[in-house]
Amino acid sequence: MAELKKNLEEILDKRFIGPSSSPWGAAVLFVKNKDGSFRLCIDYRGLNMVTVKNKYLLTRIDELLDQLKGAKWFSKIDLASGYHQISIEPNDMRKTTFRTRYGHYEFVFMPFGLTNAPATFIKMMNSLFRDFLDESVIIFIDDILVYSKDDESHKEHLLAVLERLREHKFMLNSASAVFGRRA
Repeated sequence: MAELKKNLEEILDKRFIGPSSSPWGAAVLFVKNKDGSFRLCIDYRGLNMVTVKNKYLLTRIDELLDQLKGAKWFSKIDLASGYHQISIEPNDMRKTTFRTRYGHYEFVFMPFGLTNAPATFIKMMNSLFRDFLDESVIIFIDDILVYSKDDESHKEHLLAVLERLREHKFMLNSASAVFGRRA
């Protein structure tokens, strides 16, 4: 219960969730992480069973590698809680409701575990970087790879990508980002 309370306070503080008056509510589970800590999970199996699947085929790895021909400079950008930076349509928030002994909550931002979350995220990122795709950016699931043939163009490409992310208020996970690596 202490872990549940701590997790709820954390996601409430980040404003990922808010109180709900929805008649629905998924169960809350905990999954043990490798380090022994616990991760809060919402059991959306029931919702996912009735959701129309938004199939978004992953790009084949050989197609991605073809785009990198001649590239010598690379940066990998990871978003901080990437899915949690995508707002949920207000009419759909009630579908994400979950119940705990501490209250009834719904997600304001996309939670993990929804069947269409990965496809929605990829579609949004591809749309956001449409003018950079096939020239200097590859999106693969939740990673953004910036690539260039030389150091000067890499600086320009990277700054353009970072500016686009800033314009759309996306936060980076700087701990897992890699900037300006030469191949």
